[in-house]
Amino acid sequence: MAILAIDPGTTESGWCLFDGNRVINAGVMQNPDLLAFIPVVDDADALAIEMVASYGMPVGREVFETVRWIGRMQQVWHNPEAVRFVYRQDVKLHLCGSPRAKDANIRQALIDKLGPVGTKAAPGPLYGIKSHVWSALAVAVTAFDALPKT
Repeated sequence: MAILAIDPGTTESGWCLFDGNRVINAGVMQNPDLLAFIPVVDDADALAIEMVASYGMPVGREVFETVRWIGRMQQVWHNPEAVRFVYRQDVKLHLCGSPRAKDANIRQALIDKLGPVGTKAAPGPLYGIKSHVWSALAVAVTAFDALPKT
C-alpha cells in the first residue's frame, strides 16, 4: 500500500509517495504539472491532501486559491470521493502529540520515525527531503497510519 500525499500551495505543491516505511519518490511541482502527474502515478493506492481549516480568522486570496487547487487535485484522482483530507492539526497531534507543535517539531518527529537525513556522502532515508516535501511527508505518514490494518 502506498499513499501519494500533497502539501498544496497557490502555485506549486509538495508531494510524496510513501509506502509506510520509506519515501519512494518526492518533489515539488508547479500545480498544473501536478494535475497531470496525479492520474498517472501507478504506484499510489490512495491520495491524501492537506486540507485548509478555518479558525475564525479572516483569510486572503492565497487561501482561496489553495482551496481551489485542492479541489482540482481531488477531481483528477481516479476515485475523487476516496481522497483523504488531512488537517494540519491532525498531523501535529499524530506526530507530536500536541496541537502547539511547530514545523521543526514535526520534522524531528519524522526523522525519529523514519531515520536520518544523512549527507551527500552518506545519504539517509530522508536525504533530499526539503521545503514543501516535509509537509507532504507528514501528511503521508499521518494518512498511512490512519489506514485500517489488515
